[in-house]
Amino acid sequence: MWSSARSEAALEAALPLPIEIRRLKSARRLRLRFDDAAGTLKLTCPWHTSRRAALAWALDQRDWIDVQLARAEPGEPFLPGAMIPIEGADVRLVWREEWPRMPVLSTGELRCGGPEAGLARRVEAFLKKRARDTISRDIAEFAAAAGVTARSVAIGDAATRWGSCSSQGRIRMSWRLILAPQEVRRYVAAHEVAHVVHLNHGSEFKALEARLYGPGISVAKAALRRIGPRLRRIGRGG
Repeated sequence: MWSSARSEAALEAALPLPIEIRRLKSARRLRLRFDDAAGTLKLTCPWHTSRRAALAWALDQRDWIDVQLARAEPGEPFLPGAMIPIEGADVRLVWREEWPRMPVLSTGELRCGGPEAGLARRVEAFLKKRARDTISRDIAEFAAAAGVTARSVAIGDAATRWGSCSSQGRIRMSWRLILAPQEVRRYVAAHEVAHVVHLNHGSEFKALEARLYGPGISVAKAALRRIGPRLRRIGRGG
């Protein structure tokens, strides 16, 4: 849904990068490109498209933009000594081969043993399980408040979406949300549960989403946009 009610200046300020807009008589649709070398977004659009409409459309591509930014920056692999966030708190990865292979979270450290070659895989498995357990509880809580039941809750790692809900009420969430602060993770959970009732972003959906989440939803949404690119880099590379 285009955010065309906002001013041009506000729309442009909400984008994470400068944007260049070109209106072409030959263009039949809007097309956005990320220029990594220049550090800018480049948008081409049909000749009749207003600048405000073009900016609003570009802002609605924010998830795609975040993915491009994440790819442009170096990854943050799971290596001994690395610092990663778990539920928003910084945690250091500590490895000793003689320790048990199952990671253990303890006082600002995630401790893991076994062969170093499998460290990253074991850490990711630990985070995915924690995400599945924690997010399932979030979904159940919000679903009960909405008077509905989620058909299923699955954990994945979609490139451009933090969560999704099918018309059958099947919810899929990114495991990377366990890296985010609780209020950010729960915002996405409330958003997807609201989609169990309303498969759109209309006024009724927004009212239910706000009721389920409670105060501070705009702050949580802005925080996800701010930290999203880094969350997508964690565990990659190496």
